[in-house]
Amino acid sequence: MTATTLKVVSPVDGSIYVERPLATARDVDEALNEARRAQASWKLMTMDERAGLCLRFVDALVAMKDDIVPELAWQMGRPIAYGAGEVRGFEERARYMIGIAAETLADIDVGPKEGFNRYIKREPLGVVFAIAAWNYPYLIAVNSVVPAIMAGNAVILKHSGQTPLCAERFAQAFEKAGAPDGLFAALHMTRELTEKTIGDPRVDFVAFTGSVAGGHAVVKAAAERFIGIGLELGGKDPAYVRPDANVAHAVENLVDGAFFNSGQSCCGMERLYVHADVYDKFVEGFVDLTRKYKLGSPLDGTTTLGPMVRSSAAAFVRGQIESAVRGGAKALIDEKAFPASKAGTPYLAPQVLVNVNHQMDVMREETFGPAIGIMKVNSDDEAVQLMNDSPYGLTAAIWTEDEDAAIAIGDRIDTGTWFMNRCDYLDPALAWTGVKDTGRGCTLSRVGYEYLTRPKSYHLRTKTS
Repeated sequence: MTATTLKVVSPVDGSIYVERPLATARDVDEALNEARRAQASWKLMTMDERAGLCLRFVDALVAMKDDIVPELAWQMGRPIAYGAGEVRGFEERARYMIGIAAETLADIDVGPKEGFNRYIKREPLGVVFAIAAWNYPYLIAVNSVVPAIMAGNAVILKHSGQTPLCAERFAQAFEKAGAPDGLFAALHMTRELTEKTIGDPRVDFVAFTGSVAGGHAVVKAAAERFIGIGLELGGKDPAYVRPDANVAHAVENLVDGAFFNSGQSCCGMERLYVHADVYDKFVEGFVDLTRKYKLGSPLDGTTTLGPMVRSSAAAFVRGQIESAVRGGAKALIDEKAFPASKAGTPYLAPQVLVNVNHQMDVMREETFGPAIGIMKVNSDDEAVQLMNDSPYGLTAAIWTEDEDAAIAIGDRIDTGTWFMNRCDYLDPALAWTGVKDTGRGCTLSRVGYEYLTRPKSYHLRTKTS
């Protein structure tokens, strides 16, 4: 029997936090028709008019911050101490992409030719179907939604079933901004209806963030169509700490990169390689800082580590840890030091594993939780080989005082973004992209706009005699 209601189980206490009716096929049909009608007029608007709407949208959503922060805690477990940071990141990305749109989307003059006017126009694609994940629900959605609207497209947003209120906040903000009817719509949808929508001829582009399995499902659903698909999928992001690194700085950054959002970050640090010369000092500092986290209710302002999104996710991470220990790894954190950590619940203590190797899932398969493996290496070459030994490639990072070495090593790493002395951050001026099973396509930066438009050439003969 097909579900008709979406129910969100809160990781805070296991209660039903939100219930919403799921869209019907008729709802989707109407939304697509309205989007097509709205987009036909919207694409003719000036860039200033598009920017005006999008800036009002950003202002309206940021004004909802005090409501958004506790909603995030209840829906996906983000501690309220950090909720406002996502709103700030949303604003940073949105304003940047709005600010570069006019220049980036300007017509391309191909040069003079006697008797002709020739240029390339960046034409909007039409209707963009954005499918967003729950772990950074505003940051992920804004990557595709605002640039798509700025490029002259209409958008239908299907957010994760764990974070439906985020999609509704987008819709409320666009309404307050005065968006034309149909230009933006948020729909709560089943997987089956989502796949059917991907195959609908009124959809011109799909932007998907989620699992590798979900990415394959999206590609399969669109297999009969020649449309663009952006996929941001899994990650197993590595970092390398060289012997010349500022170890204290590396520890501070990498503990945060591993455990922020309870490790539920596509670009969070999931495996660390530390040079033997600084390995003991690094591990000691890493463990000491990890022990200072406070695991508890995300509604408590002193909590620094909230629950994972659901009990099954925590059980998966526990399984990886236990498997690694059976294989010879050593767990350095006593779970008893985190009384809120309990089997069968989403509350899970952070864990640091040493004596790990690449035969262990914790170093090869996505963990997406508060557990990290640290390996000792003896050279840059060994670190490069291990960092590349992964089916994923979203980000990778190095800690060193030698910029030339960082660039040279970065040139050898299979990744979408290469960091030096930082991690787990999206600069909207840079292309957000990945390689291998991490997906394909690009969001943010000037390059991101290329995936939301198509080139249309104008070849005009101005003299006929």
